[in-house]
Amino acid sequence: MPMNETFDYVVVGAGSAGCVLANRLSVSPRDSVCLLEAGGKDNWIWFHIPVGYLFAIGNPRADWMYKTESEPGLNDRVLNYPRGKVLGGSSAINAMIYMRGQREDYDGWRQLGLTGWGWDDVKPIFRRQVDHYLGQGEHHGVGGEWRVEAPRVRWDILDAFVEAAVEAGFPRTDDFNTGSNEGVAYFHVNQKSGRRWSSARGFLRPALSRPNLKVETHAHATRILFDGKRAVGVEFRQNGGVRRVMARREVIVSTGAVATPQLLQLSGLGNGALLQQRGIAVIRHLPGIGENLQDHLQLRPIFRVSGVRTLNEEYRSLIRKGHMALEYALFRRGPLTMAPSQLGAFARSSPRYATPNLQFHIQPLSLDKFGDAPHPFPAFTASVCNLRPTSRGSIHITSDDPATPPAIRLNALSTVEDQEVAVESLRLVRRIVSMPALKKYHPEEYKPGPELQTDEELLAGARDIGTTIFHPVGTARMGISEDPLAVTDARLRVRGVENLRVIDASIMPAITSGNTNSPTLMIAEKGAEMILEDHRS
Repeated sequence: MPMNETFDYVVVGAGSAGCVLANRLSVSPRDSVCLLEAGGKDNWIWFHIPVGYLFAIGNPRADWMYKTESEPGLNDRVLNYPRGKVLGGSSAINAMIYMRGQREDYDGWRQLGLTGWGWDDVKPIFRRQVDHYLGQGEHHGVGGEWRVEAPRVRWDILDAFVEAAVEAGFPRTDDFNTGSNEGVAYFHVNQKSGRRWSSARGFLRPALSRPNLKVETHAHATRILFDGKRAVGVEFRQNGGVRRVMARREVIVSTGAVATPQLLQLSGLGNGALLQQRGIAVIRHLPGIGENLQDHLQLRPIFRVSGVRTLNEEYRSLIRKGHMALEYALFRRGPLTMAPSQLGAFARSSPRYATPNLQFHIQPLSLDKFGDAPHPFPAFTASVCNLRPTSRGSIHITSDDPATPPAIRLNALSTVEDQEVAVESLRLVRRIVSMPALKKYHPEEYKPGPELQTDEELLAGARDIGTTIFHPVGTARMGISEDPLAVTDARLRVRGVENLRVIDASIMPAITSGNTNSPTLMIAEKGAEMILEDHRS
C-alpha cells in the first residue's frame, strides 16, 4: 500500500467486530474501506478444526499472550489473558458458544439513557445476523452470515450432569437465546459442518473480492492521527516500516477491550495525568478510557469419576487419537468438533437475584489450565462463573512504546458481593454433583477439595482456582453526557473529538450475562448501521 493512501473509512482491527464492519461498510462500491489487522491470516489448520483452541491459546502465532498484573484477590497469581492474533480475532480461538445474554442486560443499557440499545432494539439484529440450524422463527433467522449449529458429539458424563441438574431443580431448556437463558442444555455453537465458523469466515471472506475493500495484515496500529481534534488517519508498523493510511470520513477502532484503550491512550486520549506521565501529548482528557474493565471470573471445580468415558484418557491413547482423527476426517463428528464446553446451565446463586447470575460450562475433561495436557485420570470439570460481577478493573499503558503490553488489572473478587457469589457457586456445584444421576460414576472432588467446608475456606479455594473466562468488556464504555467516565455516546462516537468511533466489546457499559462474542458482533452490526446513516443523511 502506498504511503498516505486515503479511504473513506479506516477500520483498525479485523477481529470479531472489525470483520463485520469491513463487510457492511464496503457494500456500496462508492465507499472505500481499509481494514488493518496486526495479526496474520487464518491459514493455519488449528484455526478451523474446533478442538484447535487447545493449540492456539498460548501460541504466539494465534494469541497476543497478554498476562494480567498480580491479582490480590486471586492470591497474587498472574493470569494468562488470551486474545486472538489473526483475522477473525478471538472468534478464531474462542469457545464457539453462541450466546446473546439476557433481555435484562440490554434493557439495563437502555435504562442508563442509551436509546436504541434495549432488547427489543437489538433482538432483530441478532436474528438477521444468524443462519440458525433451528430455522426461521420467533427467535432465530436463516440466511445470515453467522452460522449456528448443534454440537456434533455427546458424552454420557454430560448427559448424567443434565439429569443431576434437573434433580437439583434446574429447568430443562433447548435454547439459551430467547431473552431468558435459565436452565440446562447443550450449547449452540458457531460451526459449519464440524468446522469453526469465525467472524473472518462468516463476514470478511465474502467481502474480500470487493475492489473497494483493502485488508492489510501484520499492520500494527501505533496511533490515531489527528488534525486538531478531528481523526484523519492511522499510523501503523508493517514489515519493519512505519506507514500511514488516511480517512476521509471516519476512523473506527475495533481492536477489542484490551487493545482499544491502549491505542486510544497512545493516541493522546485518556486520563491526562497518565498520558503526561508517559510523555504523550493530550488530545482529549477522557478519564474513562481503560477503566470499567469487567470480565467473568470462572471457578473450575474438578471431579474424578470412574466407569465412564472422558476425554482425559482418550487424549492419552494413540489408538483413540487415531480413531478421533478418522471420525473427523470422514464424518466431521466426534471429539475434534468439541468446543471447550459442550454443556451449559444458568441459575441463581441465591434467591436475591431476579434472573440467573451464574453460568456453568461443563467439560468432559480436566486440566490445570488451557494449554496444559489433560489430567491422567478420568474427570469432568464443572466450571461456574459470576455473570454480573461488581468488581471493576482497568487497562492502562505503561509506556509510550506500542509494542509494550498494557497493564491489565482485573481486581477479581475485590467486592463482598463477588466473594459471596463465589462461595454460593461452589456450594451449588457440590449440590448438583451429589444428585442421584451422577452417583453411579462415583464423583470425587479433586479441586478445590472436599476438606474446604466453611465460607472462609471456600472463598480461599475460589481464590486458588479462579481464572478468567476471556470475556473482557467495558474499557471504553458508552454513556450519557452527564457520565464523567463515558468514552463513547450511544452512537459509539468518541466524546470530544470528531470522526472517531469505537465499535467492539469495550463499549459495553455492563457485561452481558453469558459469552460475549455474539453480542460484540451485534454491536458491530448496529455500529455499521449508525455510520452509514450518519453519512447518508
